[in-house]
Amino acid sequence: MDVSLTLWVLTIVGLCALIGTDFFVGRKPHEVSLREAGTWTVIWIILAGLFGIGLWIWGGGQASGEFFAGYVTEKSLSVDNLFVFVLIMGKFAVPPQYQARVLMVGVLIALVMRAAFIAAGAALIASFSWVFYIFGAFLIYTAWKLIEEARNEEEEGEWEENRLLKAVERRFAATDTYHGTKLVITENGKRLITPMLVVMLAIGTTDLLFALDSIPAIFGLTQDPYIVFTANAFALMGLRQLYFLIGGLLKKLVHLSYGLSVILGFIGVKLVLHALHESGVHVPEISTAVSLSVIGGVLVITTITSLRASRRIDAEEKEHPAEAARRPGTGHD
Repeated sequence: MDVSLTLWVLTIVGLCALIGTDFFVGRKPHEVSLREAGTWTVIWIILAGLFGIGLWIWGGGQASGEFFAGYVTEKSLSVDNLFVFVLIMGKFAVPPQYQARVLMVGVLIALVMRAAFIAAGAALIASFSWVFYIFGAFLIYTAWKLIEEARNEEEEGEWEENRLLKAVERRFAATDTYHGTKLVITENGKRLITPMLVVMLAIGTTDLLFALDSIPAIFGLTQDPYIVFTANAFALMGLRQLYFLIGGLLKKLVHLSYGLSVILGFIGVKLVLHALHESGVHVPEISTAVSLSVIGGVLVITTITSLRASRRIDAEEKEHPAEAARRPGTGHD
């Protein structure tokens, strides 16, 4: 799809306006209610849908289909981010009224870094078609690792700080307590960073690790940088509200990792087939419609089986509370 510089500028300005509106509405620190989270989640989904329809009118069905496939994929992968965000919030003991602000800034950091990743990925693909082999192999490997992690996963995990965050904490003196939404304070003539700044960096930089598989995944669905960027932007911008909306349901999505592994493996195979096709080998290519159907179908099946498994586990725990208390993650020996 031929996208002019003017359209790029208008799109970025439009996204900034939406982000600014979101920030202005929730500028006052407060504990986000389920009603507020649900309302804004629906709004962001509607906006993504309208953008996809606009692409269909302006760029045709192929562009629109690629956007929706990329959006659904990025949205489903972003749900996996929420598990880690919950751990980060707990580790830094972020007060409920400040969590929305932390997620807002953290997501903005993530969006800027993903834009750089997308630009780099687009440049590589434009110059070297064999990059598709690397992306495809990496996604298949990631899918296998997700399955292994799901098999060995305990109910409670731990989050480890990345190198950048550790370097920041070593370089700058920090306070132990929150001072509202302030990022830096002056205490006894010395400038100190607050836990608010540290946790924002933690959210933003941790998402960079998730981008390592999500960016190659969406390039497996479309090679158009404009669609890749906008699909990522709409998926990330609704992530803050999604955190508050389904935070309590995350533990019930017990099969999510298996579903994501199937999606990543499928896109990995699609990338390899595309790479072979580009190399002159006559192999079938997977269409966008098939991709969207597979991704949607896997997510629906995963959600249904997860909820059924969660109900069965809850029933067993009620029937045999003594055995449930001895399971890992329950807090008992």
